[in-house]
Amino acid sequence: MIPTDVTQYHYRAGQLHCEDVSLAALVKTYGTPLYVYSQQALQARVTELRQALGNSGHACYAVKANQTLGILRLFAENGLGADVTSGGELYLALHAGFAPQDILYSGVGKTETELRFAIETGLRAIHVESVPELQRIETLAAEYQRVVNIGVRVNPDIDVPTHPYISTGAKEHKFGVPPTEAVQLLMQAQLSPWLNPVGIASHIGSQIMSLKPFAAAAEFLAGLASELTGMGIALEYVDVGGGVGISYAGQEPIPLTDWINTIKAPIAEAGFSLAVEPGRSLVGPAGALLTEITYVKDNGHKQFAIADAGMNDLLRPTLYQAKHPLLPVQQSNNATVLYDVVGPICESGDFLAKGYVLPKVEQGDLLCVLQAGAYGFAMSSNYNGRLRAAEVLVNGDQVTMIRERETYADLVRLQ
Repeated sequence: MIPTDVTQYHYRAGQLHCEDVSLAALVKTYGTPLYVYSQQALQARVTELRQALGNSGHACYAVKANQTLGILRLFAENGLGADVTSGGELYLALHAGFAPQDILYSGVGKTETELRFAIETGLRAIHVESVPELQRIETLAAEYQRVVNIGVRVNPDIDVPTHPYISTGAKEHKFGVPPTEAVQLLMQAQLSPWLNPVGIASHIGSQIMSLKPFAAAAEFLAGLASELTGMGIALEYVDVGGGVGISYAGQEPIPLTDWINTIKAPIAEAGFSLAVEPGRSLVGPAGALLTEITYVKDNGHKQFAIADAGMNDLLRPTLYQAKHPLLPVQQSNNATVLYDVVGPICESGDFLAKGYVLPKVEQGDLLCVLQAGAYGFAMSSNYNGRLRAAEVLVNGDQVTMIRERETYADLVRLQ
């Protein structure tokens, strides 16, 4: 079944299509494994987000979800800012056309080299996550004789129902600082001639399927920002982060409009501009991974569909026990079989799906892994000497290669 938020993938005459392009035809041209993205789906998500925000705030796309330049350029051209978490992501965002004043820099472990890059560039703000980080930024700002905008990431201690590896807003997590420490950091910044406190931020986690935690985070941040105003610290924005989930396993996704309406109300009432950092919710449903079945193997206990895409191409099933929808590219009336769909990597943890019901597949059949636009290629690797996949962007009946497939020469190019 195609999830309800995957709007541009559909069967036509028994063949799975992305927009007006047959996925089987894409494989004939570009091979497998192959990442495919729907430009119409990407633009529709951005349009919904921007219309919901209106004049109440600004969206900064979380680059970590998918940092392919073809995707980044599309978002920059459609008026989004960028949320980056490393010097490399900052470089990519600038290269893709995001204006420095539209970039927020998050992350707990920014190095001196990365902070120098950020200060030299002049960003909307660097989000501070510890006392020593603020001290380092102040020292560098004084060295550069340049006032630096800073925000502070607050840990609101809000637990959320998601995978523990992508829950980030509870007190046991490494992210942000407690509210009392956030106030101290902002007061220190207010007193510094080299720091300009402009915002507070939080990010409570990812793949969240309920509005309740977002509402709690927004109300908490709005209240804290109002308290800071009373202390003489006039912030420009409140950043509620991202984390809206998508439908991997039949869940009902949260419409972006409902999410924005939920979080912007308390922020607007408190008199602040809203900032958000969506990632997965923008790119996840637009992307798919195509893979060919190399062999079908029956070991007397299980049926294995061995694909040419593995954990080096899509790590989420292995890392998060994520369940992606899988569809045959060619519709079939074959009897269904329970498969472990596995990859070629020499690890028992290398799988795309376990215990997955599919129409009987044969060697050479094509499968489509949906909801793969976020944290798919971005987390891919050359493990086992594997070449990273090609990526294409589909717009109607037009196809653009936005990343060439790696070659064996690429494996040794930097060595």
